[in-house]
Amino acid sequence: MATIAGVCAHEIYVIKIITMVEVFVTNVQRVAAAKEIVALLLRNFPESKINFDLEDRDKVLRVEGDHFHPEKILMLVTENGFECRVMED
Repeated sequence: MATIAGVCAHEIYVIKIITMVEVFVTNVQRVAAAKEIVALLLRNFPESKINFDLEDRDKVLRVEGDHFHPEKILMLVTENGFECRVMED
């Protein structure tokens, strides 16, 4: 989370920028499939940063942004034939 502060005329303002990060465990194995899923997710959440770590044993999908819905990510990935669940802390 970042904080931006400033002064405008006689007003003081503080804006907090909140960025969500969600990590998912998947069964995506191939780079080509990961690229397709990333492209699909970016069409739905264009301002998010989305990537896979296929070298991780959990085949991690990481999504970072301000306006995405984890439930929709789960739905989109599973509708495309892959397992997907939120990684527990």
